[in-house]
Amino acid sequence: MDDLDRHIIGLLGADARISVATLARRLKVARSTIQARLERLETNGTIAGYTLKLGDAGRQGRLRASVLLMIEPRTQAACLTRLRAIAEVERVFTTSGRFDLLLELSAPNTQVLDQVLDQIGSMAGVKSSESLIHLATKIDRAV
Repeated sequence: MDDLDRHIIGLLGADARISVATLARRLKVARSTIQARLERLETNGTIAGYTLKLGDAGRQGRLRASVLLMIEPRTQAACLTRLRAIAEVERVFTTSGRFDLLLELSAPNTQVLDQVLDQIGSMAGVKSSESLIHLATKIDRAV
């Protein structure tokens, strides 16, 4: 999976109903290129559905992390807008307690994960963050 594939997945993650033509315009590539990429990602199991669910081939070998964010008051909407633009951010939850947001990240390697964590930590409105790298899955009942 290369950068174009990651950008396609990021845009589909934000809007799984986006058209192939719109994807091509936004990514500045030919419509046929997007169509071919989507077919390949579907065939090899990377894209398992259009709610955007990554299949085993898409998750295999990826680093996963949870990030707890404490944000400035009244900056949640702006922070969420910026987080939506980061392809490695898969889910964001609001939380109770000390932290305001819980992020689930997935990255292909430690360098990308480190860059994403730096990007998130330096965002306007972020007071502090705590990162937890996932090591092994012991129980997984998610559908």
